[in-house]
Amino acid sequence: MTDTSDTRPADGAAPEARPSPVLRLVRYLPLIAPVLLWAVPCGVLLYSGQHWPLPVTLVGTLLFALGLIGMPIAMMRGHGRRQQDRAAIIGDSLLGGSWVLFTWSVLLGVLLRAALTVAGVGDGEGRARIVTWAVLGVAAALLAWGYYEARRVPRVRELDVRLPRLGAGLDGTRVALITDTHYGPLDRARWSERVCEVVNTLEADLVCHTGDIADGTAERRRAQAAPLGTVKATRARVYVTGNHEYYSEAQGWVDLMDELGWEPLRNRHLLLERGGDTLVVAGVDDVTAESSGLAGHRAHLAGALDGADPDLPVLLLAHQPKFIDRAAAAGVDLQLSGHTHGGQIWPFHHLVRIDQPALAGLTRHGSRTLLYTSRGTGFWGPPFRVFAPSEITLLVLRSAP
Repeated sequence: MTDTSDTRPADGAAPEARPSPVLRLVRYLPLIAPVLLWAVPCGVLLYSGQHWPLPVTLVGTLLFALGLIGMPIAMMRGHGRRQQDRAAIIGDSLLGGSWVLFTWSVLLGVLLRAALTVAGVGDGEGRARIVTWAVLGVAAALLAWGYYEARRVPRVRELDVRLPRLGAGLDGTRVALITDTHYGPLDRARWSERVCEVVNTLEADLVCHTGDIADGTAERRRAQAAPLGTVKATRARVYVTGNHEYYSEAQGWVDLMDELGWEPLRNRHLLLERGGDTLVVAGVDDVTAESSGLAGHRAHLAGALDGADPDLPVLLLAHQPKFIDRAAAAGVDLQLSGHTHGGQIWPFHHLVRIDQPALAGLTRHGSRTLLYTSRGTGFWGPPFRVFAPSEITLLVLRSAP
């Protein structure tokens, strides 16, 4: 028998790299996360000292187990090959509900219990029951409010954006921004009509949609997207793809938006002229386009600006804020983006910040470039928005004083 207790790699052979604990955790996160989302609230609400009657404990445990099993099944049937809208609604709702329950079970299970202990309120079981009812009450209130926030027509957020290179003739140019409408399993055709009616009251020179129109193909979500054809702009209506288009036949969405009278800015630009001055309005495909394998789709800023006068100010549409590094290097004056949803359900924004340089609002990147990140007009997946309200944005461009 060969002794392998002191084996070494052959000369010139690199030792096999072992994945770090973090990478191993990330690999198993899709399996760990659903368990945590359901197990933590179950433990806090049922097994942290309350001593509920046995039937209550059994029924409660069964409900959490059904949620743990049913949520991934519904998500797969709703968003997988089957694309069953009813299953998607159930799975998405369970995901949102479990996230809210998990968040407040952790927060109140630790902070409120500690506060009650310091204040000397009740015995162990009494404090546990107070925490239970507090978690259930807060979660129910936030889910009801979050559902209303997700389904309502967004409020208009208006702000002035000063661009030093903008000519005086373009001062006061009105740019309306909608993004991340995410037409999907919940039919929002009427909501779409009302959003477009609000946009039309803004009297915008330029209306922009920065992607993630829908979850599903253009053929399947056509009725919800059709009201976009009623949007009015004095100069142009422009659109760029988001990452969700590349999950559902992106070219179909490009063709539909073209049919509805919008100009898809697929790595190209147009010129907006006003008062004798000119603004370059450019757009790029989403950064995930190239990996989608769809021929001709990729984010190509040089192509978008090809032929544009470098002395003219540039307004760029790019779905994801992370494109800002390339925009700043190219001297873009203002980039409009969406994608983040402002986190959508607090405190998910902490995870968004890991991937994106901005969460929402106006930020500066480099000496010249500004980025405006919208929280989005619709919602993705769970029909809830908690501490991350949706928006229709009106940016009024201002020249240097």
